[in-house]
Amino acid sequence: MSDIQAAKVPAEATPLRRQPVQQRSAKRVEQMLDASAALIDELGYDALTTTLIAKRAGVAVGSLYQFFPDKRAVVQALTARNLERFVAAVNERLKQLGPEHWWDVVDSILDIYLEMHRTVPGFSKVHFGDIIDRQLLDETRDNNAVIVDSLTDLLSAQVDRPVEDLRFAITIANEVADALLKLAFRREPSGDEKIVAEAKYVVKGYLAARFGD
Repeated sequence: MSDIQAAKVPAEATPLRRQPVQQRSAKRVEQMLDASAALIDELGYDALTTTLIAKRAGVAVGSLYQFFPDKRAVVQALTARNLERFVAAVNERLKQLGPEHWWDVVDSILDIYLEMHRTVPGFSKVHFGDIIDRQLLDETRDNNAVIVDSLTDLLSAQVDRPVEDLRFAITIANEVADALLKLAFRREPSGDEKIVAEAKYVVKGYLAARFGD
């Protein structure tokens, strides 16, 4: 699977007023994103402010405004960074798998998402942005469509199906998994394992019916 390509993350997903050119500026932006993630875990999105982000990041508020117009833009960039990390992790995992069985692919994708939900600061509160805005990642598509397109880019290299058929199937599978995982996290903060297992079972069954075992 060495021919798997990294999926594209939309440029709209990184709403920086200006791109950090120097390493020092790039590090400062990362500190702001890390600070916003920690504060979201502690306070939630509604209580988040640019002043709090700047203070936690150890930078002046004016420095934050050089790169971001408001807190929404900071969290938008944070969400885009999470999507990039998710796609990179899925890409790396797929390189280690054979494409013979859909259940290997499904398990890997859902396990990576679950791990991020449990360990990545801020992710359990924001996910991929729906809590804030259904089009947080890209103003032309909803957040789930951005994820579907990213997964389609990754999987199209190894699945012998028309891309649009693959995209449609991944769309359905993603919506089903999204609904069931939300239920799992409502039942248990770390995800109800029984519901997680059922989500994998349902998605695998659907994809097997569409593409075969």
